[in-house]
Amino acid sequence: MAFEGLTSKLSSAFQRLRSKGRLTEADVKEAMREIRLALLEADVSYKVVKDFIKTVTERCVGSDVMEGLNPAQMVVKIVNEELTTLMGSENQKINMASNGPTIVMLVGLQGAGKTTNGAKLAGWFKKTQSKRPLLVACDVYRPAAIKQLEVVGGQLDIPVFQMGQDDPVKIAKAGLRYAQQHGNDMVFLDTAGRLHIDETLMEELQAIKAEVQPSEILLVVDAMTGQDAVNAAQSFNEWLDIDGVMLSKLDGDARGGAALSVRAVTGKPIKFIGVGEKLDQIEPFHPSRMASRILDMGDVLSLIEKAEQAIDKKKAEELEARLRQNKFTLTDFYDQLNQLRSMGSIQDLLAMMPGMGSMKDIPVDEKALTRVSAIIQSMTPYERENPNVLGSSRKKRIAAGSGTRVEDVNNLLRQFENMRKMIRQFTGPGASKKMKKLAKRGGFPMGGMGGGFPGLG
Repeated sequence: MAFEGLTSKLSSAFQRLRSKGRLTEADVKEAMREIRLALLEADVSYKVVKDFIKTVTERCVGSDVMEGLNPAQMVVKIVNEELTTLMGSENQKINMASNGPTIVMLVGLQGAGKTTNGAKLAGWFKKTQSKRPLLVACDVYRPAAIKQLEVVGGQLDIPVFQMGQDDPVKIAKAGLRYAQQHGNDMVFLDTAGRLHIDETLMEELQAIKAEVQPSEILLVVDAMTGQDAVNAAQSFNEWLDIDGVMLSKLDGDARGGAALSVRAVTGKPIKFIGVGEKLDQIEPFHPSRMASRILDMGDVLSLIEKAEQAIDKKKAEELEARLRQNKFTLTDFYDQLNQLRSMGSIQDLLAMMPGMGSMKDIPVDEKALTRVSAIIQSMTPYERENPNVLGSSRKKRIAAGSGTRVEDVNNLLRQFENMRKMIRQFTGPGASKKMKKLAKRGGFPMGGMGGGFPGLG
Protein backbone atom coordinates (compact mmCIF):
# COMPACT_ATOMS: atom_id res chain seq x y z
CA MET A 1 0.00 0.00 0.00
CA ALA A 2 1.35 3.45 -0.91
CA PHE A 3 3.03 5.39 1.95
CA GLU A 4 2.37 2.56 4.42
CA GLY A 5 5.70 2.92 6.24
CA LEU A 6 5.59 6.72 6.26
CA THR A 7 2.01 6.83 7.57
CA SER A 8 2.88 4.47 10.42
CA LYS A 9 5.95 6.47 11.52
CA LEU A 10 4.19 9.85 11.30
CA SER A 11 1.22 8.51 13.28
CA SER A 12 3.60 7.37 16.05
CA ALA A 13 5.29 10.79 16.18
CA PHE A 14 1.95 12.61 16.42
CA GLN A 15 0.67 10.19 19.07
CA ARG A 16 3.62 11.07 21.31
CA LEU A 17 2.83 14.77 20.85
CA ARG A 18 -0.83 14.22 21.79
CA SER A 19 0.16 12.41 24.98
CA LYS A 20 2.07 15.49 26.23
CA GLY A 21 -0.83 17.97 26.26
CA ARG A 22 1.03 21.30 26.37
CA LEU A 23 4.07 21.37 24.10
CA THR A 24 7.52 22.85 24.57
CA GLU A 25 9.85 23.87 21.76
CA ALA A 26 11.94 20.79 22.61
CA ASP A 27 8.88 18.55 22.09
CA VAL A 28 8.30 20.03 18.64
CA LYS A 29 11.96 19.65 17.64
CA GLU A 30 11.99 16.02 18.79
CA ALA A 31 8.88 15.36 16.67
CA MET A 32 10.52 17.08 13.69
CA ARG A 33 13.55 14.79 14.05
CA GLU A 34 11.24 11.78 13.83
CA ILE A 35 9.40 13.23 10.84
CA ARG A 36 12.72 13.99 9.10
CA LEU A 37 13.89 10.39 9.56
CA ALA A 38 10.53 9.05 8.37
CA LEU A 39 10.69 11.15 5.19
CA LEU A 40 14.30 10.13 4.46
CA GLU A 41 13.40 6.46 4.97
CA ALA A 42 10.52 7.00 2.53
CA ASP A 43 13.22 7.91 -0.06
CA VAL A 44 12.28 11.59 -0.22
CA SER A 45 15.04 13.84 -1.61
CA TYR A 46 17.38 15.08 1.15
CA LYS A 47 17.09 18.73 0.05
CA VAL A 48 13.29 18.46 -0.08
CA VAL A 49 13.23 16.99 3.45
CA LYS A 50 15.58 19.68 4.76
CA ASP A 51 13.46 22.53 3.35
CA PHE A 52 10.21 20.89 4.47
CA ILE A 53 11.35 20.38 8.07
CA LYS A 54 12.69 23.95 8.25
CA THR A 55 9.35 25.42 7.08
CA VAL A 56 7.24 23.20 9.36
CA THR A 57 9.44 23.85 12.41
CA GLU A 58 9.28 27.64 11.94
CA ARG A 59 5.48 27.48 11.82
CA CYS A 60 5.17 25.01 14.72
CA VAL A 61 7.21 26.99 17.25
CA GLY A 62 5.05 30.07 16.70
CA SER A 63 2.77 31.40 19.44
CA ASP A 64 -0.42 30.09 17.77
CA VAL A 65 0.77 26.53 18.27
CA MET A 66 2.67 26.70 21.54
CA GLU A 67 -0.10 28.63 23.32
CA GLY A 68 -3.10 26.96 21.64
CA LEU A 69 -5.67 24.82 23.43
CA ASN A 70 -4.71 21.76 21.39
CA PRO A 71 -1.16 22.29 20.13
CA ALA A 72 -0.68 18.68 18.92
CA GLN A 73 -3.62 19.06 16.54
CA MET A 74 -2.16 22.33 15.26
CA VAL A 75 1.13 20.56 14.46
CA VAL A 76 -0.75 17.89 12.48
CA LYS A 77 -2.66 20.64 10.65
CA ILE A 78 0.56 22.44 9.71
CA VAL A 79 2.25 19.23 8.50
CA ASN A 80 -0.87 18.47 6.43
CA GLU A 81 -0.82 21.94 4.84
CA GLU A 82 2.91 21.79 4.06
CA LEU A 83 2.67 18.28 2.59
CA THR A 84 -0.13 19.53 0.34
CA THR A 85 1.98 22.51 -0.76
CA LEU A 86 4.98 20.23 -1.33
CA MET A 87 2.98 18.06 -3.74
CA GLY A 88 1.47 20.97 -5.64
CA SER A 89 -1.55 22.28 -3.66
CA GLU A 90 -4.23 21.59 -6.30
CA ASN A 91 -5.04 18.97 -8.91
CA GLN A 92 -3.58 20.06 -12.26
CA LYS A 93 -5.49 19.05 -15.38
CA ILE A 94 -4.22 18.00 -18.81
CA ASN A 95 -3.79 20.96 -21.19
CA MET A 96 -6.62 20.74 -23.72
CA ALA A 97 -6.34 22.17 -27.25
CA SER A 98 -8.74 24.97 -28.16
CA ASN A 99 -8.77 23.89 -31.83
CA GLY A 100 -8.35 20.41 -33.27
CA PRO A 101 -7.42 17.24 -31.37
CA THR A 102 -5.65 17.47 -28.02
CA ILE A 103 -2.25 15.78 -28.47
CA VAL A 104 -0.79 14.08 -25.38
CA MET A 105 2.80 12.99 -25.91
CA LEU A 106 3.73 10.21 -23.46
CA VAL A 107 7.44 9.95 -22.63
CA GLY A 108 9.50 8.00 -20.13
CA LEU A 109 12.11 5.34 -19.54
CA GLN A 110 11.56 1.73 -20.57
CA GLY A 111 9.72 -0.25 -17.89
CA ALA A 112 7.93 2.75 -16.39
CA GLY A 113 4.59 1.48 -17.71
CA LYS A 114 4.21 4.12 -20.43
CA THR A 115 2.21 2.01 -22.91
CA THR A 116 -0.25 0.59 -20.39
CA ASN A 117 -0.71 3.83 -18.46
CA GLY A 118 -1.09 5.85 -21.65
CA ALA A 119 -3.94 3.53 -22.61
CA LYS A 120 -5.38 3.81 -19.08
CA LEU A 121 -5.35 7.60 -19.41
CA ALA A 122 -7.08 7.45 -22.80
CA GLY A 123 -9.68 5.10 -21.28
CA TRP A 124 -10.21 7.47 -18.35
CA PHE A 125 -10.96 10.39 -20.71
CA LYS A 126 -13.27 8.20 -22.76
CA LYS A 127 -15.21 7.03 -19.70
CA THR A 128 -15.35 10.22 -17.61
CA GLN A 129 -15.41 12.94 -20.28
CA SER A 130 -16.89 11.12 -23.31
CA LYS A 131 -13.79 11.78 -25.40
CA ARG A 132 -12.95 9.86 -28.59
CA PRO A 133 -9.26 9.04 -28.12
CA LEU A 134 -6.78 7.55 -30.59
CA LEU A 135 -3.64 5.69 -29.53
CA VAL A 136 -0.63 6.15 -31.85
CA ALA A 137 2.20 3.59 -31.78
CA CYS A 138 5.44 5.62 -32.05
CA ASP A 139 7.63 3.05 -30.23
CA VAL A 140 9.21 1.18 -33.14
CA TYR A 141 12.18 -0.23 -31.20
CA ARG A 142 10.90 -2.32 -28.30
CA PRO A 143 9.84 -5.82 -29.39
CA ALA A 144 6.04 -6.28 -29.27
CA ALA A 145 5.46 -2.65 -28.22
CA ILE A 146 2.98 -2.11 -31.06
CA LYS A 147 1.20 -5.39 -30.30
CA GLN A 148 0.96 -4.47 -26.61
CA LEU A 149 -0.65 -1.14 -27.48
CA GLU A 150 -3.13 -2.89 -29.79
CA VAL A 151 -4.05 -5.39 -27.06
CA VAL A 152 -4.73 -2.76 -24.34
CA GLY A 153 -6.46 -0.54 -26.92
CA GLY A 154 -8.72 -3.44 -27.86
CA GLN A 155 -9.56 -4.12 -24.21
CA LEU A 156 -10.63 -0.50 -23.78
CA ASP A 157 -12.29 -0.31 -27.22
CA ILE A 158 -9.92 2.48 -28.30
CA PRO A 159 -8.54 2.53 -31.87
CA VAL A 160 -4.78 2.22 -32.44
CA PHE A 161 -2.91 3.83 -35.34
CA GLN A 162 0.36 2.19 -36.38
CA MET A 163 2.72 2.10 -39.36
CA GLY A 164 5.00 -0.72 -38.29
CA GLN A 165 8.72 0.09 -37.95
CA ASP A 166 8.57 3.39 -39.84
CA ASP A 167 10.11 6.70 -38.71
CA PRO A 168 8.47 7.74 -35.35
CA VAL A 169 8.22 11.39 -36.46
CA LYS A 170 6.32 10.39 -39.62
CA ILE A 171 4.08 8.06 -37.59
CA ALA A 172 3.19 10.85 -35.14
CA LYS A 173 2.34 13.24 -37.98
CA ALA A 174 0.30 10.61 -39.86
CA GLY A 175 -1.51 9.64 -36.61
CA LEU A 176 -2.56 13.25 -36.08
CA ARG A 177 -3.83 13.47 -39.65
CA TYR A 178 -5.79 10.21 -39.16
CA ALA A 179 -7.39 11.60 -35.97
CA GLN A 180 -8.47 14.77 -37.79
CA GLN A 181 -10.05 12.71 -40.58
CA HIS A 182 -11.85 10.27 -38.26
CA GLY A 183 -13.16 12.63 -35.58
CA ASN A 184 -10.84 11.65 -32.72
CA ASP A 185 -10.60 14.59 -30.32
CA MET A 186 -7.63 13.26 -28.30
CA VAL A 187 -4.41 11.70 -29.61
CA PHE A 188 -2.05 9.80 -27.30
CA LEU A 189 1.46 9.29 -28.71
CA ASP A 190 3.15 6.23 -27.21
CA THR A 191 6.82 7.10 -27.77
CA ALA A 192 9.90 4.91 -27.36
CA GLY A 193 11.70 4.56 -24.05
CA ARG A 194 15.24 3.54 -23.18
CA LEU A 195 16.79 1.77 -20.20
CA HIS A 196 18.54 5.06 -19.39
CA ILE A 197 18.60 8.68 -20.61
CA ASP A 198 20.53 9.05 -23.87
CA GLU A 199 21.01 11.84 -26.39
CA THR A 200 19.61 9.87 -29.36
CA LEU A 201 16.32 9.21 -27.53
CA MET A 202 15.96 12.83 -26.49
CA GLU A 203 16.68 14.18 -29.95
CA GLU A 204 14.01 11.88 -31.42
CA LEU A 205 11.50 13.09 -28.83
CA GLN A 206 12.43 16.70 -29.55
CA ALA A 207 11.81 16.06 -33.28
CA ILE A 208 8.34 14.60 -32.56
CA LYS A 209 7.56 17.58 -30.31
CA ALA A 210 8.63 20.05 -33.03
CA GLU A 211 6.58 18.25 -35.70
CA VAL A 212 3.21 17.83 -33.96
CA GLN A 213 3.33 20.58 -31.27
CA PRO A 214 1.67 18.51 -28.49
CA SER A 215 -0.80 20.13 -26.11
CA GLU A 216 0.72 18.12 -23.25
CA ILE A 217 4.01 16.30 -22.73
CA LEU A 218 3.31 13.84 -19.92
CA LEU A 219 6.19 11.96 -18.33
CA VAL A 220 5.36 8.49 -16.99
CA VAL A 221 7.66 7.41 -14.14
CA ASP A 222 7.69 4.29 -11.98
CA ALA A 223 6.95 5.37 -8.38
CA MET A 224 8.72 2.27 -7.05
CA THR A 225 12.10 3.51 -8.32
CA GLY A 226 12.07 6.37 -5.78
CA GLN A 227 14.86 8.89 -6.36
CA ASP A 228 15.66 7.35 -9.76
CA ALA A 229 12.15 8.42 -10.83
CA VAL A 230 12.85 11.97 -9.65
CA ASN A 231 16.22 12.04 -11.46
CA ALA A 232 14.54 10.81 -14.68
CA ALA A 233 11.88 13.51 -14.33
CA GLN A 234 14.58 16.16 -13.95
CA SER A 235 16.43 14.98 -17.10
CA PHE A 236 13.29 14.73 -19.26
CA ASN A 237 12.22 18.17 -18.10
CA GLU A 238 15.57 19.70 -19.06
CA TRP A 239 15.37 18.22 -22.57
CA LEU A 240 11.65 18.54 -23.33
CA ASP A 241 10.14 21.03 -20.86
CA ILE A 242 7.46 18.53 -19.80
CA ASP A 243 4.01 19.71 -18.69
CA GLY A 244 3.32 17.11 -16.04
CA VAL A 245 4.05 13.73 -14.51
CA MET A 246 2.08 10.51 -14.19
CA LEU A 247 3.26 8.19 -11.40
CA SER A 248 2.72 4.53 -12.25
CA LYS A 249 2.69 1.63 -9.74
CA LEU A 250 2.01 3.92 -6.78
CA ASP A 251 0.00 1.10 -5.17
CA GLY A 252 3.15 -1.02 -4.98
CA ASP A 253 5.35 1.69 -3.42
CA ALA A 254 5.23 1.49 0.38
CA ARG A 255 7.62 4.47 0.69
CA GLY A 256 6.21 7.18 -1.59
CA GLY A 257 9.39 9.25 -1.98
CA ALA A 258 8.82 10.02 -5.66
CA ALA A 259 5.36 11.47 -5.03
CA LEU A 260 6.75 13.79 -2.36
CA SER A 261 9.86 14.85 -4.28
CA VAL A 262 9.01 15.18 -7.97
CA ARG A 263 7.09 18.48 -7.81
CA ALA A 264 9.68 20.17 -5.60
CA VAL A 265 12.62 19.03 -7.75
CA THR A 266 11.17 19.64 -11.24
CA GLY A 267 8.57 22.32 -10.58
CA LYS A 268 6.15 20.25 -12.70
CA PRO A 269 2.92 18.83 -11.24
CA ILE A 270 1.91 15.20 -10.82
CA LYS A 271 -1.36 14.99 -12.77
CA PHE A 272 -2.34 11.32 -12.62
CA ILE A 273 -1.41 8.23 -10.62
CA GLY A 274 -1.64 4.55 -11.48
CA VAL A 275 -3.03 2.64 -8.49
CA GLY A 276 -3.28 -0.94 -9.74
CA GLU A 277 -2.75 -3.31 -12.64
CA LYS A 278 -6.30 -3.16 -14.03
CA LEU A 279 -6.92 -0.77 -16.92
CA ASP A 280 -9.42 1.32 -14.92
CA GLN A 281 -7.09 1.76 -11.92
CA ILE A 282 -6.01 5.31 -12.58
CA GLU A 283 -6.84 8.50 -10.65
CA PRO A 284 -6.27 12.24 -11.02
CA PHE A 285 -3.68 13.29 -8.44
CA HIS A 286 -5.05 15.53 -5.69
CA PRO A 287 -2.23 16.76 -3.38
CA SER A 288 -4.59 17.62 -0.50
CA ARG A 289 -6.22 14.19 -0.62
CA MET A 290 -2.86 12.44 -0.78
CA ALA A 291 -1.59 14.43 2.19
CA SER A 292 -4.67 13.35 4.15
CA ARG A 293 -4.03 9.71 3.25
CA ILE A 294 -0.40 9.97 4.35
CA LEU A 295 -1.47 11.41 7.73
CA ASP A 296 -4.18 8.73 8.18
CA MET A 297 -6.90 11.39 7.92
CA GLY A 298 -8.65 9.48 5.14
CA ASP A 299 -9.68 10.47 1.64
CA VAL A 300 -13.45 10.53 1.71
CA LEU A 301 -13.80 12.52 -1.54
CA SER A 302 -11.90 9.89 -3.56
CA LEU A 303 -13.93 7.16 -1.86
CA ILE A 304 -17.17 8.89 -2.88
CA GLU A 305 -15.91 9.31 -6.47
CA LYS A 306 -15.01 5.60 -6.64
CA ALA A 307 -18.47 4.72 -5.35
CA GLU A 308 -20.17 6.99 -7.89
CA GLN A 309 -18.24 5.34 -10.73
CA ALA A 310 -18.97 1.82 -9.48
CA ILE A 311 -22.65 2.19 -8.59
CA ASP A 312 -25.25 1.42 -11.23
CA LYS A 313 -27.80 4.22 -10.65
CA LYS A 314 -30.71 2.25 -12.05
CA LYS A 315 -29.93 -0.73 -9.82
CA ALA A 316 -29.47 1.62 -6.84
CA GLU A 317 -32.96 3.08 -7.39
CA GLU A 318 -34.44 -0.41 -7.71
CA LEU A 319 -32.69 -1.50 -4.51
CA GLU A 320 -33.96 1.58 -2.66
CA ALA A 321 -37.54 0.72 -3.68
CA ARG A 322 -37.06 -2.90 -2.54
CA LEU A 323 -35.64 -1.81 0.80
CA ARG A 324 -38.65 0.42 1.41
CA GLN A 325 -40.79 -2.68 0.89
CA ASN A 326 -38.55 -4.51 3.39
CA LYS A 327 -37.12 -6.74 0.64
CA PHE A 328 -33.42 -7.60 0.48
CA THR A 329 -32.37 -10.85 -1.16
CA LEU A 330 -29.14 -12.69 -1.90
CA THR A 331 -29.44 -11.39 -5.47
CA ASP A 332 -29.33 -7.83 -4.10
CA PHE A 333 -26.42 -8.80 -1.84
CA TYR A 334 -24.54 -10.26 -4.84
CA ASP A 335 -25.08 -7.07 -6.88
CA GLN A 336 -23.79 -4.92 -4.01
CA LEU A 337 -20.78 -7.19 -3.61
CA ASN A 338 -19.85 -6.86 -7.29
CA GLN A 339 -20.11 -3.07 -7.12
CA LEU A 340 -17.87 -3.07 -4.04
CA ARG A 341 -15.29 -5.27 -5.78
CA SER A 342 -15.18 -2.93 -8.77
CA MET A 343 -14.07 -0.10 -6.44
CA GLY A 344 -10.78 -1.85 -5.62
CA SER A 345 -9.35 -3.89 -2.75
CA ILE A 346 -10.92 -3.68 0.71
CA GLN A 347 -7.52 -2.67 2.15
CA ASP A 348 -7.31 0.31 -0.23
CA LEU A 349 -10.90 1.35 0.55
CA LEU A 350 -10.22 1.18 4.29
CA ALA A 351 -7.16 3.39 3.81
CA MET A 352 -9.47 6.12 2.48
CA MET A 353 -11.48 6.17 5.71
CA PRO A 354 -10.30 8.61 8.42
CA GLY A 355 -8.32 6.89 11.18
CA MET A 356 -8.37 3.51 9.49
CA GLY A 357 -4.64 3.32 8.69
CA SER A 358 -4.22 0.86 11.57
CA MET A 359 -6.52 -1.55 9.71
CA LYS A 360 -3.49 -2.56 7.64
CA ASP A 361 -2.61 -4.91 10.53
CA ILE A 362 -6.00 -6.65 10.37
CA PRO A 363 -5.99 -9.60 7.96
CA VAL A 364 -8.13 -8.91 4.92
CA ASP A 365 -9.00 -11.99 2.90
CA GLU A 366 -9.74 -10.66 -0.58
CA LYS A 367 -10.43 -14.25 -1.70
CA ALA A 368 -13.38 -14.35 0.70
CA LEU A 369 -15.31 -12.10 -1.69
CA THR A 370 -14.62 -14.53 -4.53
CA ARG A 371 -15.86 -17.44 -2.38
CA VAL A 372 -19.03 -15.55 -1.48
CA SER A 373 -19.71 -14.81 -5.16
CA ALA A 374 -19.14 -18.48 -6.05
CA ILE A 375 -21.57 -19.63 -3.34
CA ILE A 376 -24.34 -17.26 -4.45
CA GLN A 377 -23.79 -18.13 -8.13
CA SER A 378 -24.19 -21.83 -7.26
CA MET A 379 -27.72 -21.16 -6.00
CA THR A 380 -30.78 -21.22 -8.21
CA PRO A 381 -32.63 -17.91 -8.77
CA TYR A 382 -35.42 -19.24 -6.52
CA GLU A 383 -32.95 -19.99 -3.70
CA ARG A 384 -31.41 -16.52 -3.92
CA GLU A 385 -34.83 -14.94 -3.55
CA ASN A 386 -35.91 -17.39 -0.80
CA PRO A 387 -32.85 -18.41 1.27
CA ASN A 388 -35.11 -19.91 3.96
CA VAL A 389 -35.64 -22.96 1.69
CA LEU A 390 -31.95 -23.88 1.94
CA GLY A 391 -31.88 -27.18 3.84
CA SER A 392 -28.91 -29.50 4.34
CA SER A 393 -29.16 -31.22 0.95
CA ARG A 394 -29.32 -27.89 -0.94
CA LYS A 395 -26.40 -26.53 1.08
CA LYS A 396 -24.29 -29.61 0.23
CA ARG A 397 -25.08 -29.12 -3.47
CA ILE A 398 -24.20 -25.41 -3.30
CA ALA A 399 -20.94 -26.10 -1.44
CA ALA A 400 -19.94 -28.74 -4.01
CA GLY A 401 -20.85 -26.45 -6.90
CA SER A 402 -18.85 -23.51 -5.51
CA GLY A 403 -15.82 -25.48 -4.33
CA THR A 404 -16.43 -24.49 -0.71
CA ARG A 405 -17.60 -26.17 2.50
CA VAL A 406 -21.08 -26.35 3.99
CA GLU A 407 -19.71 -24.24 6.90
CA ASP A 408 -18.86 -21.48 4.39
CA VAL A 409 -22.43 -21.57 3.08
CA ASN A 410 -23.78 -21.37 6.64
CA ASN A 411 -21.45 -18.45 7.48
CA LEU A 412 -22.63 -16.52 4.42
CA LEU A 413 -26.30 -17.12 5.27
CA ARG A 414 -25.68 -15.99 8.86
CA GLN A 415 -23.92 -12.80 7.70
CA PHE A 416 -26.69 -12.16 5.20
CA GLU A 417 -29.39 -12.59 7.86
CA ASN A 418 -27.57 -10.17 10.22
CA MET A 419 -27.38 -7.62 7.42
CA ARG A 420 -31.07 -8.08 6.65
CA LYS A 421 -31.98 -7.53 10.31
CA MET A 422 -29.94 -4.32 10.38
CA ILE A 423 -31.64 -3.11 7.20
CA ARG A 424 -35.08 -3.77 8.73
CA GLN A 425 -34.13 -1.56 11.68
CA PHE A 426 -33.56 1.37 9.35
CA THR A 427 -36.43 0.83 6.93
CA GLY A 428 -39.23 -0.19 9.27
CA PRO A 429 -41.37 1.81 11.75
CA GLY A 430 -39.42 4.37 13.77
CA ALA A 431 -36.52 4.22 11.33
CA SER A 432 -35.99 8.00 11.29
CA LYS A 433 -35.48 8.08 15.08
CA LYS A 434 -32.99 5.24 14.87
CA MET A 435 -31.07 7.02 12.11
CA LYS A 436 -30.86 10.16 14.25
CA LYS A 437 -29.49 8.14 17.18
CA LEU A 438 -26.97 6.48 14.87
CA ALA A 439 -25.86 9.85 13.50
CA LYS A 440 -25.31 11.15 17.06
CA ARG A 441 -23.07 8.16 17.74
CA GLY A 442 -21.06 8.90 14.60
CA GLY A 443 -22.50 6.44 12.09
CA PHE A 444 -22.21 2.69 11.74
CA PRO A 445 -19.68 1.21 14.17
CA MET A 446 -16.67 -0.11 12.29
CA GLY A 447 -16.09 -2.73 14.95
CA GLY A 448 -19.05 -4.69 13.63
CA MET A 449 -17.60 -5.08 10.18
CA GLY A 450 -15.35 -8.02 11.01
CA GLY A 451 -18.20 -10.32 11.97
CA GLY A 452 -20.70 -9.15 9.39
CA PHE A 453 -18.68 -8.55 6.27
CA PRO A 454 -16.85 -11.20 4.23
CA GLY A 455 -13.12 -10.57 3.96
CA LEU A 456 -12.47 -8.82 7.29
CA GLY A 457 -11.02 -11.12 9.94
